[in-house]
Parts: sequence; C-alpha cells; structure tokens
Amino acid sequence: MTDLLEIQGLHARVGTKEILRGVDLVVGPGEIHAVMGPNGSGKSTLAHVLAGRPGPEVTAGRAFLNGTDLLALPPHERARAGLFLGLQHPIEVPGVTTLAALEHAGVPLAQLAATVQASAEEVGLRVDLLDRPLNVGLSGGEAKRNEIVQLQVLRPKVAVLDEIDSGLDVDALEDVGATLTRAVATWNLSVVAITHFRRLLDVLPATSVHVFVDGRIVESGDKSLAVRLERDGYMSFL
Repeated sequence: MTDLLEIQGLHARVGTKEILRGVDLVVGPGEIHAVMGPNGSGKSTLAHVLAGRPGPEVTAGRAFLNGTDLLALPPHERARAGLFLGLQHPIEVPGVTTLAALEHAGVPLAQLAATVQASAEEVGLRVDLLDRPLNVGLSGGEAKRNEIVQLQVLRPKVAVLDEIDSGLDVDALEDVGATLTRAVATWNLSVVAITHFRRLLDVLPATSVHVFVDGRIVESGDKSLAVRLERDGYMSFL
C-alpha cells in the first residue's frame, strides 16, 4: 500500500519557542488516525504546518502528500494536491457565501448547488444557512457541520480535522461521524483527527490512535490506547 501522507522528523517553532520536536507519522489511503494530546502540546501547530498557515516556521523534517514535497508548496497548491484542513475555530468570511467560496475553489458551477444541498442534508445542516456569508452568524456546531459540507464537495485525499468534535452535540457528532465514515468508504478519504475525547472514536472508527505530548508522538496503538488515556491521563505516557 502506498503511503498517502508521510511526516518525517518534523520540527517547527513559533518565534523562538520550539513547538514540534520530531513528529513522525504515516497515513495510508482510507485510514483514520486519531491524534490525542493535552492543551498546548502542539497538535494544532502540526495541522497548521501541514496546511501552510502563517506563523509556525519549519526548522527540520519533511512531509509528503502522495509523494509530493508538501512543505515546498504554497498553501493553495497543498489544497489542490488534496489536503483539507478543518479548523478548530472556523473563520467567518463576511461577504462570501459557502457556494461562492466553493465555486472559487474550482467546483463546476453546474453541479455545485445540488451537490452542496445534498451534502448539507447528509450532515444535518440547514440548507438556508448556506446563503449566509461563510460561517457568519453560525453556532459552533453549525460551523463545524459546514466544514464537513465543504469537505464533501471538495473531496480531498487527506483531511486534517482539528477538534471537529468540539462544539457538537450528540446528534451532530453522530451526523459528522457517519458522513466522514461514508467518505472514507466512498472515495478512500484519509483522516487525521485531532481530538481530546474518546467520544469521537465512538462514531469515527480509528485505524490508529496516537498520543501526542510535548511536540511529538510518544505512543501509538488502537482504540484501547484512548481508553487507557481517558483512565490514566497523559502523565502516564511520560
């Protein structure tokens, strides 16, 4: 099996502070990897580095997407190569609707409206909210559902989801988990899901679970690792 996303010895800093301290991770097609760690451990920084968000500076290591040097590409080319970043706090974009944003992302206009509507219904997002400026006036849960609508329409190869479960009630979590699971089965989507809680793994069956502490992965395993983490806490992995 060809590795779809491969991270090798990745180090990054913000200002003078080192945040990532040697991250190694390999994700194959159709795999779901959960990354669990305490606040401030560098999980979001890892997501931002992969997507090319301004701020973190890579000081060592490499990352490949389908064999392409991901870190050598500007952010929009990383997206075109098949990387999707679901933000922990989806940003508001006044004056630009979800439909307009997706149209500018290259989705053919003739099929866009119907595809977006079907995706919204699947994930439980009210269709009329798509006529608003992107995420403006949406609740936290609605904005997270809207992220999944965009993912469904864009069909990336790899989705890095930063706390997609944050702000979701029980029903919304079920909808998002089911939609992502179908995406994995339908077009072999690979998922890197950053989370604090085992409850996400109840609706999104993880291939692997990684414990992320102090800027690196300190242990990997199956779902039982998340159970141990919930029982014993992060200090048990140090």
